[in-house]
Amino acid sequence: MGQRTEAALGCLTVLAGTGGGLGVWWARAQGRVNRFEQGPDWRVFVVDLPVCFGGGALAGALGGVLLHRLLRARRADPQAP
Repeated sequence: MGQRTEAALGCLTVLAGTGGGLGVWWARAQGRVNRFEQGPDWRVFVVDLPVCFGGGALAGALGGVLLHRLLRARRADPQAP
């Protein structure tokens, strides 16, 4: 696998992790933004959104590093006949 392909896969894993974090935030934020007869809960945007984005990006980056190491170890150790 070439360097460009590895770089593209790394970027895609981080984007997938960020998208996953956004999905988790969206599922958790349903009904918390505007509660019945209460004002908006701004913690959903100020705390939860950055934590979910950051955690998703971190999970994606760690997944990309793990994938890279697994592929590199597999390529470096050819099976003997």
